[in-house]
Amino acid sequence: MPEEATGEGLAAVDRYHQDYGSRARELKRQGKKILGYLCAFVPVEIITAAGFMPFRIKGDVNEPITKADTEMETIVCPLVRSCFDMALKGNYEFLDGIVIPHACDSICRTYDIWKYSLHLPYSHFINMPHGTGKPSLDFYQAVLNTFRTSLSRFAGREISDQELTQAIGLHNQNRAKVRELYELRKASPPLISGTEVARVLIAAMSIPVEESIKMLGDVIEEVKQRGGVLAQKSARIMVVGAQVDSVAFIELIEDSGAWVVADDLCPGAREFFSDVTVTADPIEGIAERYLRKVKCGRTYREMKGNYEEYLEDRFGHMSRMIEGFNVDGVVLYIYKYCDPFGFEVPQIKSYIESKGTPVLYLEDEYSMSTIGRLRTRIQAFLELLGSK
Repeated sequence: MPEEATGEGLAAVDRYHQDYGSRARELKRQGKKILGYLCAFVPVEIITAAGFMPFRIKGDVNEPITKADTEMETIVCPLVRSCFDMALKGNYEFLDGIVIPHACDSICRTYDIWKYSLHLPYSHFINMPHGTGKPSLDFYQAVLNTFRTSLSRFAGREISDQELTQAIGLHNQNRAKVRELYELRKASPPLISGTEVARVLIAAMSIPVEESIKMLGDVIEEVKQRGGVLAQKSARIMVVGAQVDSVAFIELIEDSGAWVVADDLCPGAREFFSDVTVTADPIEGIAERYLRKVKCGRTYREMKGNYEEYLEDRFGHMSRMIEGFNVDGVVLYIYKYCDPFGFEVPQIKSYIESKGTPVLYLEDEYSMSTIGRLRTRIQAFLELLGSK
């Protein structure tokens, strides 16, 4: 088990957020194998059970994409291109391998480019189905068992059911801590800002799960002991979108005069609000969680009942969060060329508005160069909320 992270609460968060990957480099020097992964659909429990550290690869909105554009088409999702750009520029030189799931086309179709360009000792593609029916679940369990076998080979030993169950317990505990952190956002004003929460979750992606649990616990205790309350602001906002691995956008909203109190993002509620059920065969519980419990536009859900019931099945968790966190307005934040979420926009927007909550739809390019334009639209949206 890796040595516990040093530092208390938000101080540790700032350190790991500012120097993303610093803890992974330390562990690499100590002989730990680090496996990078893209997307919340990679079953990190299996990587942890193998004795490796799962490390979430992120992009950088402040870094122009240069090297990636020589090897990847420019119509690929800008987030994926930025992640690849960071890897090509040596930011993730400590990786021993990479795991990529069949999420969206931009992630799935670039696997061969990652594998060919990075020359890592290990690489694996998880062929995750898009349906959620019984045949898809059976197929996915077989896919995960193949992944388990592949990792066992790389580790030089078998991954036992007991190790998988222990890893499931750790990652469930980590998710529970994140949900506990979110509870602190329900107060009016919230006890912790959305920018701080985003920073915590980004830092947590870069350290072992045991250390993340401790860090989250420290942050929660630190925030609970704060002397005063945060300043009053005009509105409580929820952000819905794909992967937002930078605090810049959340900070922009809060600097414009609102609190970001809820989200349906990765890293965020979509990634941490559902657990793996402990089952006799651990792979069954893992497959069930990733295929059926994580609500994402990349997964097709068959229509059951009437259209309203279908929408409730797909987006009801957003409505419940809007109510639970007393949200005044929703910002639907989609990256350019993000087809899964782009196709969802009309239905998400109409569904949320039908529940009486205003929605602002923004399409962005994963770059700080667009901040000025976004600020103007966000400020106009907040003025609209203030006039209601």
